[in-house]
Amino acid sequence: MATEIKVPVLPESVSDATVVNWHKQAGESIARDEQLVDLETDKVVLEVTAPDDGVLSKILKEEGATVLAEEVLALFEAGAISTSAPAKAAAEPEAAAADEGESNDALSPSVRRLISEKNVDVSAVKGTGKGGRITKSDVEKHLTSAKPAAATVSQPTAPAGVGERTEERVPMSRLRARVAERLLEAQHNTAMLTTFNEVNLQVVMDTRKKYKDHFEKKHGVRLGFMSFFTKAVVEALKRFPAVNASIDGSDMVYRGYFDIGIAVSSPRGLVVPVLRNVEQMSMAQIEGQIGEYAGKARDGKLTMEEMTGGTFTITNGGVFGSLLSTPILNPPQSAILGMHKIEQRPIVENGEIVIRPMMYIAMSYDHRIIDGKESVSFLAAVKEMLEYPAGLLLDV
Repeated sequence: MATEIKVPVLPESVSDATVVNWHKQAGESIARDEQLVDLETDKVVLEVTAPDDGVLSKILKEEGATVLAEEVLALFEAGAISTSAPAKAAAEPEAAAADEGESNDALSPSVRRLISEKNVDVSAVKGTGKGGRITKSDVEKHLTSAKPAAATVSQPTAPAGVGERTEERVPMSRLRARVAERLLEAQHNTAMLTTFNEVNLQVVMDTRKKYKDHFEKKHGVRLGFMSFFTKAVVEALKRFPAVNASIDGSDMVYRGYFDIGIAVSSPRGLVVPVLRNVEQMSMAQIEGQIGEYAGKARDGKLTMEEMTGGTFTITNGGVFGSLLSTPILNPPQSAILGMHKIEQRPIVENGEIVIRPMMYIAMSYDHRIIDGKESVSFLAAVKEMLEYPAGLLLDV
């Protein structure tokens, strides 16, 4: 008896999902808990696995389909054995027999000539001849289907001597479309301003250099810059509660806890996993949690719970070489801190010009809830604690 493979219950605030990748095809054998299909939502990718050993008998929702919670994706027969492998094995001797006495070349001369003239990737052509052999009609069909739909629209003629001018139209992923929507929402619905400052990171870099080996040996994680910045941000948020607050209708919500979102780049787009109760975390715990989130982001394993909430966000464009930027708010949060590339620059210390590792930092904020004085003072507090990190340890 066939069992229905259904869409899991979707997280709160997510109405539907898109079928992005079937890992098994109809008729294939499946082991218990083996991954069947990936479903992409606005925020996370959900994996649907096999409930038991058996065969995927029928796929009801193809890749690209939009599905709702608990909608049937496919039919599954527990305990069944796939017949596709024996059938394939039986077909191989027949193909070999049919090819006996024919040319040993996999492709006929006319097919080889056409492939060469049109520069066709043979691996992309599906053969319909004996034993799966590629025929001339297969190549012609592939060339026809490969032409873009818009080919009937006249295009400007490229100037003489200019190489091939190609275009590729790719639909946005659900995540990227949602990020775009939220960025526009932040710009349209907030009074966003950005203030800047610069930080001398000499003491931080000297501290890392001195203790990084011992830190990694003791805690099993590397000592990076993010833990210093995260700790400095939390201490500054304690001094300026409005930066940790948000607007809810006509109310301002002030929070007594500090959940810091860390913007992470992933193959699917920008994601912001959240560190909970950072005020209670050590620097080793912060580094370990960020490393874990970064790995999950690369593998598409972040859960909705790990990306929900957050009272303040830190984004680091410096890892990509950005020298200065204006980060966009992550609603409903009221502020975001942007880190940038560390550059050796001349500054004046004690009346002398010296070279120091400097970083521009930027804070975008919602002027409806945060005044200019608070924003500037907040960023100055972050700067102070990074330039004199002993204050973080001594609570002074």
